[in-house]
Amino acid sequence: MSSLRKTFLISDTHFGHSNIIRYCNRPFADADEMDQALIDNWNGVVSPSDKVYHLGDVMLSAKKLSILDQLNGTKILIRGNHDNFKLSQYTPYFKDVRATHELAGYLLSHIPVHDSQKYRFKGNIHGHTHDKNINDPWYYNISVEQINYTPITLEQAIDRYSRLNAKKTREEETVIKTNPYSQYARGAE
Repeated sequence: MSSLRKTFLISDTHFGHSNIIRYCNRPFADADEMDQALIDNWNGVVSPSDKVYHLGDVMLSAKKLSILDQLNGTKILIRGNHDNFKLSQYTPYFKDVRATHELAGYLLSHIPVHDSQKYRFKGNIHGHTHDKNINDPWYYNISVEQINYTPITLEQAIDRYSRLNAKKTREEETVIKTNPYSQYARGAE
Protein backbone atom coordinates (compact mmCIF):
# COMPACT_ATOMS: atom_id res chain seq x y z
CA MET A 1 0.00 0.00 0.00
CA SER A 2 0.98 3.59 -0.52
CA SER A 3 2.63 5.45 2.34
CA LEU A 4 0.13 8.29 1.90
CA ARG A 5 -2.62 8.34 4.46
CA LYS A 6 -6.01 7.58 2.91
CA THR A 7 -9.49 8.32 4.21
CA PHE A 8 -12.03 5.49 4.10
CA LEU A 9 -15.78 5.30 4.65
CA ILE A 10 -18.04 2.44 5.74
CA SER A 11 -21.36 2.01 7.52
CA ASP A 12 -23.59 -0.61 9.11
CA THR A 13 -21.13 -3.41 9.80
CA HIS A 14 -23.40 -4.78 12.54
CA PHE A 15 -20.62 -7.01 13.88
CA GLY A 16 -22.03 -10.06 15.67
CA HIS A 17 -25.62 -9.41 14.56
CA SER A 18 -26.87 -12.67 13.09
CA ASN A 19 -30.36 -11.35 12.27
CA ILE A 20 -28.97 -8.69 9.90
CA ILE A 21 -27.91 -11.53 7.59
CA ARG A 22 -31.55 -12.45 7.10
CA TYR A 23 -32.95 -8.90 7.24
CA CYS A 24 -30.66 -7.62 4.48
CA ASN A 25 -29.94 -10.86 2.64
CA ARG A 26 -26.22 -10.74 3.44
CA PRO A 27 -24.29 -13.58 1.79
CA PHE A 28 -22.99 -15.22 4.97
CA ALA A 29 -23.88 -18.46 6.77
CA ASP A 30 -23.63 -16.92 10.24
CA ALA A 31 -22.39 -13.91 12.21
CA ASP A 32 -18.90 -15.37 12.72
CA GLU A 33 -18.41 -15.78 8.96
CA MET A 34 -19.76 -12.27 8.36
CA ASP A 35 -17.52 -10.74 11.02
CA GLN A 36 -14.42 -12.44 9.62
CA ALA A 37 -15.24 -11.34 6.06
CA LEU A 38 -15.76 -7.75 7.22
CA ILE A 39 -12.46 -7.79 9.13
CA ASP A 40 -10.58 -9.33 6.17
CA ASN A 41 -12.10 -6.91 3.67
CA TRP A 42 -11.39 -3.92 5.94
CA ASN A 43 -7.77 -4.86 6.56
CA GLY A 44 -7.30 -5.73 2.89
CA VAL A 45 -7.69 -2.07 1.91
CA VAL A 46 -7.08 -0.03 5.09
CA SER A 47 -3.53 0.33 6.37
CA PRO A 48 -2.69 1.09 10.02
CA SER A 49 -1.92 4.73 9.12
CA ASP A 50 -5.23 5.36 7.28
CA LYS A 51 -8.31 7.07 8.71
CA VAL A 52 -11.74 5.41 8.65
CA TYR A 53 -15.07 7.11 9.22
CA HIS A 54 -17.57 4.50 10.33
CA LEU A 55 -21.03 5.97 9.72
CA GLY A 56 -22.76 4.05 12.44
CA ASP A 57 -24.30 0.80 13.54
CA VAL A 58 -20.98 -0.81 14.32
CA MET A 59 -22.51 -3.58 16.43
CA LEU A 60 -25.44 -4.24 18.70
CA SER A 61 -23.63 -6.01 21.54
CA ALA A 62 -20.86 -4.45 23.62
CA LYS A 63 -19.38 -7.96 23.88
CA LYS A 64 -18.19 -7.52 20.28
CA LEU A 65 -16.33 -4.22 20.82
CA SER A 66 -12.97 -6.03 20.95
CA ILE A 67 -13.38 -6.79 17.22
CA LEU A 68 -12.46 -3.15 16.66
CA ASP A 69 -8.93 -3.90 17.89
CA GLN A 70 -8.51 -6.13 14.84
CA LEU A 71 -9.33 -3.35 12.36
CA ASN A 72 -6.60 -1.22 10.79
CA GLY A 73 -6.65 2.55 10.79
CA THR A 74 -7.57 5.44 13.02
CA LYS A 75 -11.31 5.14 13.45
CA ILE A 76 -13.91 7.88 13.88
CA LEU A 77 -17.48 6.92 14.67
CA ILE A 78 -20.49 8.81 13.39
CA ARG A 79 -23.06 7.36 15.76
CA GLY A 80 -25.93 5.36 14.35
CA ASN A 81 -29.28 4.45 15.84
CA HIS A 82 -27.84 1.18 17.22
CA ASP A 83 -24.69 2.76 18.72
CA ASN A 84 -26.13 3.09 22.20
CA PHE A 85 -23.20 2.21 24.45
CA LYS A 86 -21.65 4.70 26.84
CA LEU A 87 -19.11 7.00 25.25
CA SER A 88 -16.43 5.50 27.50
CA GLN A 89 -17.02 2.12 25.85
CA TYR A 90 -16.24 3.55 22.38
CA THR A 91 -13.24 5.74 23.21
CA PRO A 92 -10.69 2.91 23.47
CA TYR A 93 -11.41 2.07 19.82
CA PHE A 94 -12.41 5.37 18.20
CA LYS A 95 -10.33 8.54 18.12
CA ASP A 96 -13.55 10.55 18.10
CA VAL A 97 -17.30 9.93 18.28
CA ARG A 98 -19.62 12.38 16.55
CA ALA A 99 -23.23 12.83 15.45
CA THR A 100 -22.28 14.08 11.97
CA HIS A 101 -19.19 15.40 10.23
CA GLU A 102 -18.52 17.60 7.21
CA LEU A 103 -15.70 16.30 5.02
CA ALA A 104 -14.64 17.90 1.73
CA GLY A 105 -18.02 19.64 1.56
CA TYR A 106 -20.02 16.42 2.03
CA LEU A 107 -22.10 15.65 5.10
CA LEU A 108 -21.32 12.32 6.74
CA SER A 109 -24.25 11.02 8.77
CA HIS A 110 -25.75 7.73 9.74
CA ILE A 111 -29.36 8.51 8.88
CA PRO A 112 -29.90 10.45 5.62
CA VAL A 113 -30.61 14.11 6.35
CA HIS A 114 -33.74 15.93 5.27
CA ASP A 115 -33.49 17.29 1.75
CA SER A 116 -34.06 20.84 3.04
CA GLN A 117 -30.35 20.75 3.92
CA LYS A 118 -29.18 20.22 0.33
CA TYR A 119 -28.11 23.83 -0.07
CA ARG A 120 -25.52 23.42 2.69
CA PHE A 121 -23.51 20.46 1.31
CA LYS A 122 -22.34 18.90 -1.95
CA GLY A 123 -24.03 15.66 -0.92
CA ASN A 124 -24.94 13.38 1.96
CA ILE A 125 -22.85 10.25 2.45
CA HIS A 126 -24.84 8.07 4.82
CA GLY A 127 -25.73 4.58 5.95
CA HIS A 128 -28.81 3.28 7.79
CA THR A 129 -30.86 2.22 4.76
CA HIS A 130 -28.74 -0.91 4.13
CA ASP A 131 -29.90 -2.53 0.90
CA LYS A 132 -32.32 0.32 0.03
CA ASN A 133 -31.33 3.52 -1.77
CA ILE A 134 -32.92 6.95 -2.00
CA ASN A 135 -33.73 7.79 -5.61
CA ASP A 136 -31.73 11.02 -5.55
CA PRO A 137 -28.03 11.24 -6.49
CA TRP A 138 -27.41 13.79 -3.72
CA TYR A 139 -27.57 10.87 -1.28
CA TYR A 140 -24.91 8.15 -1.29
CA ASN A 141 -25.65 5.07 0.81
CA ILE A 142 -22.42 3.41 1.92
CA SER A 143 -23.98 0.68 4.03
CA VAL A 144 -21.82 -2.43 3.62
CA GLU A 145 -24.47 -4.03 1.39
CA GLN A 146 -23.83 -1.23 -1.14
CA ILE A 147 -20.02 -1.31 -1.09
CA ASN A 148 -19.27 -5.03 -1.27
CA TYR A 149 -18.70 -5.26 2.50
CA THR A 150 -15.43 -3.31 2.06
CA PRO A 151 -14.55 0.26 3.06
CA ILE A 152 -14.33 2.72 0.16
CA THR A 153 -12.06 5.73 -0.10
CA LEU A 154 -13.31 9.28 0.14
CA GLU A 155 -11.97 9.70 -3.41
CA GLN A 156 -14.21 6.87 -4.63
CA ALA A 157 -17.22 8.60 -3.08
CA ILE A 158 -16.29 11.96 -4.62
CA ASP A 159 -15.72 10.29 -8.02
CA ARG A 160 -19.20 8.80 -7.81
CA TYR A 161 -20.66 12.26 -7.18
CA SER A 162 -18.62 13.71 -10.07
CA ARG A 163 -19.86 11.04 -12.49
CA LEU A 164 -23.48 11.53 -11.46
CA ASN A 165 -23.22 15.31 -11.62
CA ALA A 166 -21.65 15.14 -15.10
CA LYS A 167 -24.46 12.86 -16.25
CA LYS A 168 -27.07 15.18 -14.71
CA THR A 169 -25.49 18.19 -16.44
CA ARG A 170 -25.54 16.38 -19.81
CA GLU A 171 -29.20 15.45 -19.27
CA GLU A 172 -30.08 19.04 -18.34
CA GLU A 173 -28.26 20.34 -21.44
CA THR A 174 -30.22 17.90 -23.58
CA VAL A 175 -33.50 19.12 -22.09
CA ILE A 176 -32.52 22.74 -22.70
CA LYS A 177 -31.55 22.05 -26.33
CA THR A 178 -34.71 20.09 -27.08
CA ASN A 179 -37.16 22.32 -25.22
CA PRO A 180 -38.78 24.63 -27.80
CA TYR A 181 -39.59 27.13 -25.06
CA SER A 182 -35.98 27.42 -23.91
CA GLN A 183 -34.10 30.54 -24.94
CA TYR A 184 -31.12 28.26 -25.58
CA ALA A 185 -33.00 25.91 -27.93
CA ARG A 186 -32.62 28.32 -30.84
CA GLY A 187 -29.00 29.14 -30.09
CA ALA A 188 -29.77 32.47 -28.39
CA GLU A 189 -27.52 33.30 -25.49
